[in-house]
Amino acid sequence: MSKAMKKWLITAASLTVLGFVVFAGAMAALGFDFSKISTIKYETNTYEVSEEFDKISIDVDITDIVFARSDDESCKVVCFEAEKVKHSVRCTNGTLTIEMTDDRKWYDYIGISFASPKMTIYLPQSEYTSLLADTDTSNIDIPESFAFKQLEIKTDTGDVDCMANVSDIIKIESDTGDIDVSSVESGCDIDIKTDTGSIKLTDIFCTNFTAESDTGDISLVNVAAVNRICVETDTGDVKLKNSDAEELLIETDTGDVTGTLLSEKIFTAKSSTGDVSVPKSKMGGICEIITETGDIKIKIK
Repeated sequence: MSKAMKKWLITAASLTVLGFVVFAGAMAALGFDFSKISTIKYETNTYEVSEEFDKISIDVDITDIVFARSDDESCKVVCFEAEKVKHSVRCTNGTLTIEMTDDRKWYDYIGISFASPKMTIYLPQSEYTSLLADTDTSNIDIPESFAFKQLEIKTDTGDVDCMANVSDIIKIESDTGDIDVSSVESGCDIDIKTDTGSIKLTDIFCTNFTAESDTGDISLVNVAAVNRICVETDTGDVKLKNSDAEELLIETDTGDVTGTLLSEKIFTAKSSTGDVSVPKSKMGGICEIITETGDIKIKIK
């Protein structure tokens, strides 16, 4: 390496270090509050709803969504939102509709932001007919204080945490987000799909449960289905703890299938290269488990 090249490299390294020092000093002066260097301004706005409704429809991109009970029997939506990316809240024909309104020009997309938009939906009642939500990266949190007849959620990378009781159907679809459903005891049908996100169900009583995942793990803890549990994964593991159904169909490629069931089953368990260990029962419903290379280890509690 020539002396000139060495000098250039030393100079470049020195400037880089100097840049880090200047940046660290500037951030220290701001108390390391990165929001102070954001070029996108955020504000908190409250949207009040006076009309009555029993259905909720949400269509947003990146806004995290939290549901909460109203403390004054009124409905309001509190949004932490960018000045030029606000939300439309309206009530039409018994449906509360929340959508994103994007007023940005092309040059508004150039900027720095360390904040994340969020909305809290304060609802005056505990029971509603339906909740339909379509998002891109939004996380959605629904506490146990609510009940719906129908719940359908679609998100790309957002996580979904649902503790609400649902009487008819739960349908949740995500690409990479994790899905956690718990405390459902109404006997509804549950249908969940992910690509790489994990699926976890806890303390569930349903009629049928169906889950599909590519690489995400599927965990069932205290899950009882009246008719069928049907699970399919590519590389994700399937874990059952104190769970059961009249019929279980589980299929994976490389994922392991392990856990405990609550009642005896007539097992059909096959693995091309993995170990297989299931009870030798000759009574009960059908439990079919098929995997290519994964292990199968099931016990009866």
